Amino acid sequence: MNITTDIKPVTYLKSKAADLLNQINETHRPVIITQNGEPRAVLQDPKSYEDMRNAIGILKLLSQGEADIRNGRTKSQEEVFKGVEIALKEKLK
Repeated sequence: MNITTDIKPVTYLKSKAADLLNQINETHRPVIITQNGEPRAVLQDPKSYEDMRNAIGILKLLSQGEADIRNGRTKSQEEVFKGVEIALKEKLK
């Protein structure tokens, strides 16, 4: 992050919104908006936002999987494949 270009006051957002949106979409870097010198919001391009949400989703799944392993909630590969096989056979009937 480049402090001089990636942190802007809310007055800059008000007066140069189009320029700021162009910057965000070209650089794919988020911009922090400040109000009275305090960070108040983050502006981000849609693709980077979507990528971030997907990454968070994967991390949540990994965390849940690790918790399942710690708590003994696991099945062998054989059990899983047998369950899938039974479910598929039921669907084909």
